Amino acid sequence: MLYPGTQAPDFTLPDQNGSLRSLSDFRGQKVILYFYPKDMTSGCTKQACGFAELYPHFTEKGAVVLGVSRDSVASHKKFEEKYGLPFPLLADPELQAIQSYDVWQEKKLYGKTSMGVVRTTYLIDENGVIAKAFGKVKAADNPAQMLDELT
Repeated sequence: MLYPGTQAPDFTLPDQNGSLRSLSDFRGQKVILYFYPKDMTSGCTKQACGFAELYPHFTEKGAVVLGVSRDSVASHKKFEEKYGLPFPLLADPELQAIQSYDVWQEKKLYGKTSMGVVRTTYLIDENGVIAKAFGKVKAADNPAQMLDELT
């Protein structure tokens, strides 16, 4: 995980519509950058829907929400449409941003060890510097937690 005070690594990834988005596009705004394991899974759906529900509050506070996973553009599009998600979901199948933000880590599930995305959320300030970093976040609680961080 990267630490507060670190310059946030820039990246360019396609969103659910295939449009390329770069972190640097959002300079001058606060960015909630959250990494999640997989579209359409229980925890990831709770987290995304929580961000969607609170999205007007994030925009009122001048913040942008960006979700990132290894899923494809097509998978993100289905996820967005099924749940009415109002923010960009970025596809990172090559692990470009996932690795540069140090969220690709060893995970254990039912005694098996594998590599995967550890649910992590960063608050990046208007200058592109990581202001806060939260690892192994609870999916359902993360959106409200991040909104509180903006006040």
